[in-house]
Amino acid sequence: MEAFFISTLAITLGEIGDKTQLLALMLALRFKRSTPIILGILCATLANHLLAAWFGQWLAQHISATTLKYILSASFLAIAAWTLIPDKLENAALEKNDYGVFLLTCLTFFLAEMGDKTQLATVALAAKYQALFLVLAGTTLGMLIADIPAVILGKLAAPNFPFKLVRMIAAAIFAALGVAVLLVELAPHP
Repeated sequence: MEAFFISTLAITLGEIGDKTQLLALMLALRFKRSTPIILGILCATLANHLLAAWFGQWLAQHISATTLKYILSASFLAIAAWTLIPDKLENAALEKNDYGVFLLTCLTFFLAEMGDKTQLATVALAAKYQALFLVLAGTTLGMLIADIPAVILGKLAAPNFPFKLVRMIAAAIFAALGVAVLLVELAPHP
């Protein structure tokens, strides 16, 4: 269950102020239809994070434990630094199309998550815990915890939300994970 709880917490905090959260906000402001947007976020996140978690597990099976721990530590530290940089949303992602709000949300969310810090965190968490479904469930729940309020509250919450503080907390959690992995590797083994 540790994999589930850490994955949920890390992704929830990592998603605050992220471009996909901004995308959720923009879609809600534009279409004013929360149910298809939330379902689109859910479907896109499941697909994207399943691929990421699978890749993380594959890495864990094909790279030596020592090398993997150094990669994981460096990844968590890099994600911590990346988390401190606010994301900006490209308006091109919101151009009109004929596929409906649900399909637009699925497509834009899936593409926006490619190479995003929450996707890379999912890879790292899956490699660390080697519990694909617990990590997938945790990262998906974390995305929903962060993105559903953006969809529901829309414009009202955005101006007063402490994005910078939450980014700093998320960065600290990712940095702590990176340091913890490194300390475990460097500790003398009996």
